[in-house]
Amino acid sequence: MRGQMMGAAELAEQVLAGSRPHIARAITLVESSRSDHRVRAREMLRLLRPHAGNSVRVGISGVPGAGKSTFIDALGMKLIGQGHKVAVLAVDPSSTRTGGSILGDRTRMAKLAASDSAFVRPSPSAGHLGGVARATRESMIVVEAAGFDVVLVETVGVGQSEVAVSGMVDTFLLLTLSRAGDQLQGIKRGILEMADVITVNKADGDHEGEARVTARELRIAMKLITSDPNARRPPVLTSSSYTGMGLDEVWEAILEHRQYLEVGDGLAKRRAAQQLDWLWSLVNGEILDGVKRSARVKSVVPSIEAEITGGELSALEGAEEIVKAFVMDVGALWPGEAAVD
Repeated sequence: MRGQMMGAAELAEQVLAGSRPHIARAITLVESSRSDHRVRAREMLRLLRPHAGNSVRVGISGVPGAGKSTFIDALGMKLIGQGHKVAVLAVDPSSTRTGGSILGDRTRMAKLAASDSAFVRPSPSAGHLGGVARATRESMIVVEAAGFDVVLVETVGVGQSEVAVSGMVDTFLLLTLSRAGDQLQGIKRGILEMADVITVNKADGDHEGEARVTARELRIAMKLITSDPNARRPPVLTSSSYTGMGLDEVWEAILEHRQYLEVGDGLAKRRAAQQLDWLWSLVNGEILDGVKRSARVKSVVPSIEAEITGGELSALEGAEEIVKAFVMDVGALWPGEAAVD
């Protein structure tokens, strides 16, 4: 109970000291949607932020079956062997409904989960991807302030989770497999465009030769992504989580991409641009949450929805009515600050 009531300053102090139980409590705090918890979390993050931002941030995604969790376990242990401290934040939009995938990931990261130099944590979504993004971004500040110099963000879900993760990391690593009829099967062009480094995983045993062929064909495919001859093309490598083959080369490629970003202060500019994008995502999210909480909106929504489904009102007209009701509520809360034409 005392840990739950601990003040922001004391909790921040314990995080900076590297206390694992307090790191977990701090992340639980930033994941909470309770208003009093959010106030305490903001104060804690304000204290931690000057000590964060020095890690190598890597987002890791992959086609189904690519072995992301096993790859992260192997890469993370190799990095720990080199003296790094590794934090893994698993982004799973479904984790609030079923713990299955997260439990499986923790099982496949057994070595990392047992290491004192690693910290593995899922980021629950609170029902929507925006919740994942907020929890993961703020959790990143916590683990960086606690001294973890490598942060691996795994996308467990599919679709928009890759976009959310690419907006919070320095390097986006894509894992794929040797071809099964089509070397690009299961890979969307949009994800290829986001990738900074690509590796064909499970390149061991009978699949090693196929993996090398797939890597060669992917290199050719990447040339078609952009027509700009001066644009950076992501390296396409091969790796095996089981034998360890190629893991050093993947890490070297990640560090080379970081060096590429640092030219002309590019890394700082990238992170600043990510913060601006995040600013407006937060604004949009807060406004949408405010609309849903508005008493006046709640009172008009049933009739508006009934008229729309009955064909008496268009969605555009309905949206205008809802916005008008929300603005009227805002005007009631802050007289003189809002007006309705």
